[in-house]
Amino acid sequence: MSQPDARVIRGYAIIAKGDKITQLDENTFTVPSQNGNGLYRVTKLDSGWACTCPDHVNRKVDCKHIYAVRFWLELQKNIKVKRQGEPIKCKWCSSQNVIKYGRESGKQVYKCKVCNRKFVPDNEFKKLKYDPKIITATLDLYFKGVSLRKISDHLKQFYGLDVNFTTLHHWIKHYTKIMNEYVKQLVPEISGTLCADEMQVKVGGEWKWLWNIMDKETRFLLASQISEKREIEDARRLLQKAKERIEGQRVDKVITDGLRAYQDAFKKEFFTLRKPRTEHVRNIRLAGEVNNNLIERLQGTRRERDKVLRGMKVEHTPIIEGFDIYYNFIRPHMSLNGETPAKRTNINLNLDQNRWLNLLRECLNHHRQINTTKEHP
Repeated sequence: MSQPDARVIRGYAIIAKGDKITQLDENTFTVPSQNGNGLYRVTKLDSGWACTCPDHVNRKVDCKHIYAVRFWLELQKNIKVKRQGEPIKCKWCSSQNVIKYGRESGKQVYKCKVCNRKFVPDNEFKKLKYDPKIITATLDLYFKGVSLRKISDHLKQFYGLDVNFTTLHHWIKHYTKIMNEYVKQLVPEISGTLCADEMQVKVGGEWKWLWNIMDKETRFLLASQISEKREIEDARRLLQKAKERIEGQRVDKVITDGLRAYQDAFKKEFFTLRKPRTEHVRNIRLAGEVNNNLIERLQGTRRERDKVLRGMKVEHTPIIEGFDIYYNFIRPHMSLNGETPAKRTNINLNLDQNRWLNLLRECLNHHRQINTTKEHP
């Protein structure tokens, strides 16, 4: 839901601003108030978390201060400078009981004597002096709404990592492209009911339209695009992208608002004389038996993220495709019992724990195999 997402994003913003979190003991922390006039005390309990701020006291929810402390603890544990001479560990089970096992495409292959699986170390990061977790933490922060300059400032303040924000942007562009190439080939098993909507976003200082279409039951985001207008061809292109993504699976119903462009685009893309026909439900409202609340929540999540970064700088930004990846494969959904939309569509990539790192490994292995095939057809 959009409201918890807003608190999460604001929690990350507290960290990115450099507001100092102080650990008093093992389970007690202080976080500066937003107006700077005092401190809130955050306590870890056996049953969860508690904070002295009004949001938590009155609403009994995890507030932004709790999220900030939880994220601070996660960074303390996960972000480390890569040490020279660090022993090779199995990327599947983390065992150091590995042996060299030949070479592949000029790269050293290792075999784990514990889980008996072969692997190539994270050589895709070898030109960087940082642990891969730093890169994936950057991806996670960025798509949760923290700006590049604030991420750079945070890494320098708390961990002594001097990473320019332009380097962070290069990581995001480079690895988002690789991940997108991989996830686009994974076909989700949809429920058959699609929800589409559009929202205004600021790109380069000008208002444009961001279109989204998702599967209703699994929450899988099938396609997104930016356009200057809301014409028939814009709506039609969105529906075409959704059809390509699901590769011929039947669509029983498409839910949209009353925009005329949807009606004409639907007739061109889904109308058929064969029965049963795909139904177009339009002129829907937020309340009622048939509504578009799910896509509205998605728009709210996007809007909260866009608000923190004060709009997108260019139309071809990694934010759009990267957010789709984050939404489908990384972000657990409360309404899906903590699962991701990808898992609900039977795309099982075993992305437990550090989802970004494991997804990136899958994508880089796929990318490397494609390049090897091109070089040695």
